[in-house]
Amino acid sequence: MRSVTYSMSVSLDGYIVGPDGDFNWTAPAEEVFRSWIDEIREVDVHLLGRRLYETMLYWETADQDPSLDDSMLEWAAIWKRLPKVVFSTTLSAVQGNARLASGGLAEEIARLRAEPGEGDIAIGGATLAAEAAASGLIDEYRARVCPVLVGGGIPFFPQRERRVDLELVETRTFSSRVVHLRYRVAR
Repeated sequence: MRSVTYSMSVSLDGYIVGPDGDFNWTAPAEEVFRSWIDEIREVDVHLLGRRLYETMLYWETADQDPSLDDSMLEWAAIWKRLPKVVFSTTLSAVQGNARLASGGLAEEIARLRAEPGEGDIAIGGATLAAEAAASGLIDEYRARVCPVLVGGGIPFFPQRERRVDLELVETRTFSSRVVHLRYRVAR
């Protein structure tokens, strides 16, 4: 069965966006960016909420930006062809290789897991991930912990009242002092 993964950069105090909406502290050094490229290669479909979808729209046409280096062009090519499912109640249309979700998150994940494929089903965005976590749908949490305390904002981990036991699968420390932590949900 295909794994559902939730992967984002996070501050040491647990936020993906600071209290002022800023997330420029997540801009990855080259070594970290390469790890994102390696990870996205293992994804068959990416589920996004509206805010993350709108943030990532840049990559749909980024290959036309002459200032991009080879790594960014490689990311853009992978992202552009990657199928995406957008969950939004306010958007009426999406661009690129994306479609609006027609049903609920649990139903969409069940449908995608039933389809043939070996790649991951990635979830991006804290709100969407919180919904998936509350329903026990996330198989792996992947956090790239940035060496910064932002003091508040949007948390990486959803606030819920149930315990989830995790098994450490992988750790990696980058020269930029970012630490990658990969945990599998213990079932």
